[in-house]
Amino acid sequence: MAAAAAGLSWRRVSSFTGPVPRSRHGHRAVAIRELVIIFGGGNEGIADELHVYNTATNQWFLPAVRGDIPPGCAAHGFVCDGTRILVFGGMVEYGRYSNDLYELQASRWLWKKVKPQAPSTGSPPCPRLGHSFSLYGNKCYLFGGLANESEDSNNNVPRYLNDFYELELQHGSGVVGWSIPVTKGILPSPRESHTAIVYCRKDLGVPKMYIFGGMCGCRLNDLWELDIETMTWSRPETKGTVPLPRSLHTANVIGNKMYVFGGWVPQSAGGEISTHDGEWKCTGSFAYLNLDTTEWIGLISDCQEDKSNLLPGPRAGHCAVAVGTRLYIWSGRDGYRKAWNNQVCCKDLWYLDTEKPPAPSQVQLIRATTNSFQVKWDEVPTVEGYLLQLHADSPVPSAAGTPGTGVPETSVLSSQGGSSLHQSSQSLPSVPCPEMKVDHPSQANNVIPNNVQLSLSSNSLLKIEGKEKVAASENKITQETMKNHADATAFKESNAPSLLPVCTSSPQTSANVGELHDLDKRTVIPDASVSSTVSSTQTMVTQQAVKTESSSTNGAVVKDETSLTTFNSKSEAAETAYFMPSTKVNTGQANDSHSSRTPQRQMAPVKSRERQWYDVGIFKNSSAVVSQFYLLPEETLNASNKMEDADVPDYRLLKKQDLFPGTVYRFRVAAINGCGVGPFSKVSEFKTCIPGFPGAPSTVKITKSVDCIHLSWEPPASPSGNILEYSAYLAIRSTQLQENPNQLVFMRIYCGLKTSCVVTAAQLANAHVDYTSRPAIVFRISAKNERGYGPATQVRWLQGNVSVRCSM
Repeated sequence: MAAAAAGLSWRRVSSFTGPVPRSRHGHRAVAIRELVIIFGGGNEGIADELHVYNTATNQWFLPAVRGDIPPGCAAHGFVCDGTRILVFGGMVEYGRYSNDLYELQASRWLWKKVKPQAPSTGSPPCPRLGHSFSLYGNKCYLFGGLANESEDSNNNVPRYLNDFYELELQHGSGVVGWSIPVTKGILPSPRESHTAIVYCRKDLGVPKMYIFGGMCGCRLNDLWELDIETMTWSRPETKGTVPLPRSLHTANVIGNKMYVFGGWVPQSAGGEISTHDGEWKCTGSFAYLNLDTTEWIGLISDCQEDKSNLLPGPRAGHCAVAVGTRLYIWSGRDGYRKAWNNQVCCKDLWYLDTEKPPAPSQVQLIRATTNSFQVKWDEVPTVEGYLLQLHADSPVPSAAGTPGTGVPETSVLSSQGGSSLHQSSQSLPSVPCPEMKVDHPSQANNVIPNNVQLSLSSNSLLKIEGKEKVAASENKITQETMKNHADATAFKESNAPSLLPVCTSSPQTSANVGELHDLDKRTVIPDASVSSTVSSTQTMVTQQAVKTESSSTNGAVVKDETSLTTFNSKSEAAETAYFMPSTKVNTGQANDSHSSRTPQRQMAPVKSRERQWYDVGIFKNSSAVVSQFYLLPEETLNASNKMEDADVPDYRLLKKQDLFPGTVYRFRVAAINGCGVGPFSKVSEFKTCIPGFPGAPSTVKITKSVDCIHLSWEPPASPSGNILEYSAYLAIRSTQLQENPNQLVFMRIYCGLKTSCVVTAAQLANAHVDYTSRPAIVFRISAKNERGYGPATQVRWLQGNVSVRCSM
């Protein structure tokens, strides 16, 4: 089956930075989040370096490892358990094999040689190479390999193995020991250079290990299954065409599929396949086994020749690793060339998106002004961009009815910020909100660069111009929802996994959200212009506007500093709406890290109550400042609500519409990868502001003393008049939390003109610890001017230890 017919979109990574490892074969790779970690292998000597490739930044680097650094090895076992990696066995020099076990703590790049206990019955595993080493739960499963019967490494006497061991791991670090499980059924025949994976069906919950192929004097293509719970071996019946016998191939599980790529296969001659004494070749064939139905599906055949360099070339002894739903392949040898009398190693790095990306989290509001929103959403791993769309509750004019806003410029972004948001399906009243300056990187850096093309139809093409991404933000978003507070309001707060918007003030504004770590007596000063958040890495602010409700009908009035306030929000479910048809994204160019293929933008069912979604743009990063969106011509607007195959016009010819003050806009976002545009997120609603109310307090500091903490802040950057007072609130324990865990109850602990207050030990003893993300005590601070209270700044004061990030 041709790659195109199979819907494959292989991409070669042609541009990266950092020290690129030399090409090799017999190496191994694992993934920790976005990092691909490669160890060992050989090419004119065995490699002993640990190389790391960051798939998010296309950067290679050599971490500074320490501890009991293992010698270089090839054809070894290599598994990842969280942020620790285990290495077992392999060839350490020609004819000499190892049975040593090493552990790498990747969070510290610390190597340690570990010595597991010997099994209670039998001997520990002998030195070997080409074995499989698979992880499930707290157990590693070792099968087969090749041993050297001779004590003389120069006199290699090979012995193929089919022994089976279980290695029990300790939690976090260390191992318990080896054991030899008692198995039922017939063991697979001895072999080396096979593959083994573990898969657990969601519906049955029974973990099974699958062994495929390998070498035992001749190459194999048999499939074996081990039920890990009952320790029973069997030969499952399969459907479809079984891949050719092979060794030194790779097998990776993504979803319910085992993807098999490459390896040594028999050289066919005259339509017949030779085995024992025939010719062998490297292959670029590619297939998968559906592990639920045990059906083989061929994607790239063994006889398919690819002269267009759109597919990875034939190879064996390469490494393959899954990062999310993306499969990466690097290096390996490309065959035995008799004319040169040597084997040549490949130098290329490829990846394949095996399915469309999942829906991102809901769009979250960071700031809003009268005519713009600064928004973000959680990053989706291994994607090439994001399509952001909006829908306005107010009627949007067609392009024909809009004064000439002209051909679109570089982006539809602005550099202003503010605060306000909405998360209700009902329309909002006008929202007063101050204009607030927000310092943040230019959003032009987030637009897909000028080499990126969006193919909208067979005869229309759009280029969105912009700069390359400058630096990836590691900021984490905290998101919660909060309703009015104006000395008298009722608040409720959602406890949903993706916490929703935050807003406070009299007619209605929103809150900044931040996090502060417990840093003993040190004072923490976060970025005032963006957040009141501090952690080991800077944490961004998030806030969204909510529907304003009258305090007289929706909650108790706050009358004094000890009154309680309850917070609540309701998340809107995802909506099925009209998707813009047939968009393709091309991120390929000479200086880009991804060669080009075009994901398809799909149609979705159209609801009876139609809404028109407008493109804001396609963005490289997971944030944007939105001040405009693209308008569709009237004829396209009318047709697109009726016809699923309506053409999308050339974006270069579209006009743009500015956002209006006091208007509700709905947002949704979808991720894009090589398979196309994925499903859209749930819908979020935000409302632009009306000037006149004070901004949120900034530069929040928490200084811890023995018996209290000191909470201080800076006045709003945009007071919009004289500040009359500030209010500070603390989330406290309450019986309401027991009755409804989705509610948080707040007590006002300060009201006055000073920009600081003391939170006593007695007040802290009554504080509620919020576990919606990381454990934290929650404070909220807002300012009041002649028109009322403005946005609140929320601070989540993190409690306990902070997890260590794995980084360079």
